[in-house]
Amino acid sequence: MRVVIAEDSVLLREGLSQILARFDHEVVAAVADAPGLAGAVAEQEPDIVVTDVRMPPGFRDEGLRAALALRGERPGLPVLVLSQYVEQSYAADLLQTGGAVGYLLKDRVGEVTEFVEALVEVAGGGTVIDPDVVRGLLARRAGDAPIERLTPREREVLALMAEGRSNGAIARALVVSEAAVIKHVGSIFTKLDLHQTPDDHRRVLAVLTHLRAG
Repeated sequence: MRVVIAEDSVLLREGLSQILARFDHEVVAAVADAPGLAGAVAEQEPDIVVTDVRMPPGFRDEGLRAALALRGERPGLPVLVLSQYVEQSYAADLLQTGGAVGYLLKDRVGEVTEFVEALVEVAGGGTVIDPDVVRGLLARRAGDAPIERLTPREREVLALMAEGRSNGAIARALVVSEAAVIKHVGSIFTKLDLHQTPDDHRRVLAVLTHLRAG
């Protein structure tokens, strides 16, 4: 897999490059700012972009805005965003662009295998949201009407869905059958008024519903 990294910290940039190389992924460019990211993607046409939210010159949301712009130019370009802190609005902005996106706290990079699995999941078209972000979102929306419709088990399933887990993985985590998970997922879609359409990814929309409410 060909990867472009955008991270202003030299140590983290080099660390990410070494981690990915260990798992046989090729870092085709590693840059330190948003303009460099745009140029690297145009030149290298990577399979996925890994970018920090905050980068020079303003150290605000330059990396995120660059990622959103790239997604606008190249719909479906897989993007995994790294952040030092939980920024729920950033995750919401990213999810609104569709699937093949991820939002992780930088602490997750230290959990090497999980980080690489998240990268592969996003590159394959999946959606991965940091568990800490998911937990915060679900807790904050305990009083929101859509959440009140869900049972405690459905909330557990939704939290795992939002982490990018497949139905099989959710079944293993909750020690239930995959058929039971499929039933819970269908109930979640119904209670959140997410109807089947050819153009929408309901698993992403389920998470996006929570993010927008936040």
